[in-house]
Amino acid sequence: MDVKRFLKGLGDRKPAIMGSEHFSKFAVFLPLLKMNNEYHLLFEVRSMQLRHQPGEICFPGGRMEPDDRTAKETAMRETSEELGIPITSLSEVYPLDYVIPGFGKRIIYPYVGLIEQGTEIRPNPQEVETVFTVPLSYLQSVEPECYKINFKIAPEKNFPLHLIPGGKNYNWQIKQMDEYFYYYKDYVIWGLTASILKHFLDLTAKSAKEQDRFTE
Repeated sequence: MDVKRFLKGLGDRKPAIMGSEHFSKFAVFLPLLKMNNEYHLLFEVRSMQLRHQPGEICFPGGRMEPDDRTAKETAMRETSEELGIPITSLSEVYPLDYVIPGFGKRIIYPYVGLIEQGTEIRPNPQEVETVFTVPLSYLQSVEPECYKINFKIAPEKNFPLHLIPGGKNYNWQIKQMDEYFYYYKDYVIWGLTASILKHFLDLTAKSAKEQDRFTE
């Protein structure tokens, strides 16, 4: 192998997350809509008929399909299908930071945007039990509760412990993950949805500070 040629070729390669070509890819949409002269964020309650996480609160979204050219297209298509609205009613759609949750081989691409005023929302009952909205001002005014989830590493039975320093006494570190909880009326928003929500709200807070600084 021509090592110098190989190294030079790396200059034209766009770095990615190692192994991400084998990850499942999903996209979600944070829908903002104007109600009573203020913006609300819309959430779904997952249908009780669903096999995975029935009854939990989430944003519209789902797995990228082969025909989806981009994650943005996935987010908008899934939102259209789940809320029963035309894709053309979605506007000002922009990406947030993507998420690699836990230890699963998944990448989640969140987007935020507007649902145009006057759009009739007719949730798909096979996927959505109900929808509700929360004023953006309320979410910006509250701090979520935060709890730790601990992950203990347990090697499989035939793991070659004799090949690593410490062997059976190797000091496997416990991994931790922050789990956020938001409360609104009788709804509890937690899990990946709450993590994405917090990221979005942190961005809005940062933007508000920058706007205040420019107007001083």
